[in-house]
Amino acid sequence: MAAAGRAGMAANGQHLGVTEPISIAGPTEMDCVKTKELEKFLVSAGLYESQEEAVRREEVLGRLDQIVKSWVKQISRNKGFNEQLVQEANAKIFTFGSYRLGVHGPGADIDTLCVGPHYATREEDFFIELHSILAEREEVTELHPVPDAHVPVMKFKFNGISIDLLYARLSLWAIPDDLDISQESILRNVDEQSVRSLNGCRVTDQILRLVPNIQHFRTTLRCLKLWAKRRGVYSNVTGFLGGVNWALLVARICQLYPNAVPSMLVSRFFRVYTQWRWPNPVMLCAIDEGTLGLPVWDPRKNPRDRTHQMPIITPAYPCMNSSYNVSNSTLRVMTEEFQRGNDVCESLEMIKADWSALFEPYPFFEVYKNYLQIDITANDDDDLRRWKGWVESRLRQLTLKIERHTYGLLQCHPHPNEFVDTSRTGHHCAFFMGLQRKQGTPQQEGQQFDIRVTVDEFRHSVNMYMNWKPGMDLYVTHVRRRQIPAYVFPNCIRPARPPRPAGLASRPGSGPGPRIQSAQLQKTGCNTSAGEDDLDDRMSEAHEGETLRLAKRRQENLVDEVKPLKRGSVRADNGSSAERPRPVHLEPDQCLAPVTSGIMQIASAEEAAFQAVTSGPEHGVYGQADDELDVVEEGFGVINGVGGFAKAVVASEPLDLELEEIGRGDSTGAVSLSIPQASSLQNGNLDELESTLRVGPMGTKPSPELQRKPLIRLSKTLNPATRPNTGTLDVF
Repeated sequence: MAAAGRAGMAANGQHLGVTEPISIAGPTEMDCVKTKELEKFLVSAGLYESQEEAVRREEVLGRLDQIVKSWVKQISRNKGFNEQLVQEANAKIFTFGSYRLGVHGPGADIDTLCVGPHYATREEDFFIELHSILAEREEVTELHPVPDAHVPVMKFKFNGISIDLLYARLSLWAIPDDLDISQESILRNVDEQSVRSLNGCRVTDQILRLVPNIQHFRTTLRCLKLWAKRRGVYSNVTGFLGGVNWALLVARICQLYPNAVPSMLVSRFFRVYTQWRWPNPVMLCAIDEGTLGLPVWDPRKNPRDRTHQMPIITPAYPCMNSSYNVSNSTLRVMTEEFQRGNDVCESLEMIKADWSALFEPYPFFEVYKNYLQIDITANDDDDLRRWKGWVESRLRQLTLKIERHTYGLLQCHPHPNEFVDTSRTGHHCAFFMGLQRKQGTPQQEGQQFDIRVTVDEFRHSVNMYMNWKPGMDLYVTHVRRRQIPAYVFPNCIRPARPPRPAGLASRPGSGPGPRIQSAQLQKTGCNTSAGEDDLDDRMSEAHEGETLRLAKRRQENLVDEVKPLKRGSVRADNGSSAERPRPVHLEPDQCLAPVTSGIMQIASAEEAAFQAVTSGPEHGVYGQADDELDVVEEGFGVINGVGGFAKAVVASEPLDLELEEIGRGDSTGAVSLSIPQASSLQNGNLDELESTLRVGPMGTKPSPELQRKPLIRLSKTLNPATRPNTGTLDVF
């Protein structure tokens, strides 16, 4: 066994990972039965490709490998090399991602890496010469180069198989056919983009080396990927987790339970990550600082690393955090989903549910009362694909800005998928983001969140797109739950509203707020009746969502299971002691005892191991999420949250997206947005509306600067060629 492949093993060679296993127990007869049921469910869900498609993928990869070998020989001739060097010229195709891990499904793309010699450049030879060769082939369609991406990529379809092709330029004259890219020396004297491209393959190979049973790992990962997609938490770009993130989380569970079968691993997955003390990192092996001087993830030395909310560290040098996109809001959503998954798995063990319950789709458009709708339009499909990709990559910035500018009191839940209205002409799509007040914070009648400046800054950063073309427009609007367009629902059929509970009208604390809000909406010209608003506000518990209800019930049920535990601490760099991050559902000085239900009875030794693992290594103190925004915005013209240019945009063309919190007696955390209509303005003058109180930190005075903003919400599209002083304003 190679040392590089077992970097996470202890000195005695008895286990994989940075800690000893929590349990080495094998499966019971019931575990084996449930594993067979799970595998049957995954097959019925269509997660496995046919043998014909598998053969076709192999053929495509073989032909692509021949193409790049011919390409390298051609450019070596063009550069005037002698015939011997031309004959020795070579390139090689590697795969990574879901295909390399063996968990891809029908129609999935293949992540590929082309490794070439040092004289084959990325800018000219790869993105121009190879691009031209591919464009001339009939079997290649939808060819789309992305040279300016963080990891430059060429996307296309080869005989109907989607390919993402990266390029790494090594410091070698010839690429041997038996090249081993797992060696650290392969990274010597290569550019940063090549290091990132190589890391995809190196991480994938290392994951397979660090799991005790590859087949069990694959089945479990297929299950968790399906669960994540059904529950709306599968998207790296919007702040959730992508394929490599989920693979690393599953691989860690396989290390902690090396003899478990997939049904056990799924249950342990939710149990462990429900109680994981983020931001303690998930690591498959010790971080190797290497000998090449490349930066690695280390919050003790790198201030930026301290802002990461949910560190999941890659196992190959240079070790990096693969989940830096996660924000406070998306971490909250995933934590609630872990808790729900744990509850369902407990029901499974007690034979009170089947596997289908775990994969019920998340009712995103029924959970929240308020949403942001981000509409994207372009003149043709190619422009829309580029424009949509850029806007989607900036949605995380909008989430971070809202968290920061509302002091964490307003929480965002971005939907990971796009939606298209097929009945509408033109090229367009839309993204949605659920909004709610932070759970458990005191509520004040008339309390408001003004995120006008926040949305303006987001729009400003989006309009900095260097490849902008006329027709690439962006609209940000607010919609209430009942105003959600029908095309987002399956078959364009809006689900029926639940019946109004008996006696709801006399519910304490629910009357005054909605009635006041309804009066305000009528005054401003909103076409909304008082009865609709009253019912919408007072039925929030029915629409709060099963995830939040399960979490609350789980917290109540755990009262008897909680036991005092000595508070842990970690040392700061200055020698001071700082409190260790705690599970979100516990009191500050308590920790959950392990779940002990049904067949999951765990010995006291396993309990101790479980607590040690979920508490994480004591490696340093983390900073706050606010600092992360400055890191994200570097290079985008916005400094320290509200830069001078962004303020100029707000001053010349104000956009108000104001969320008003209604005084209510419950703690559902729902918010409502007050939207002045065009009919409420005289002559369209924005300054005619009165200012109102903006929310600041609890117990502090609101910002005087924010108090001066008028209450008007606009949908604005800026032409990058003429911004910031011109644009199209649509008042609604």
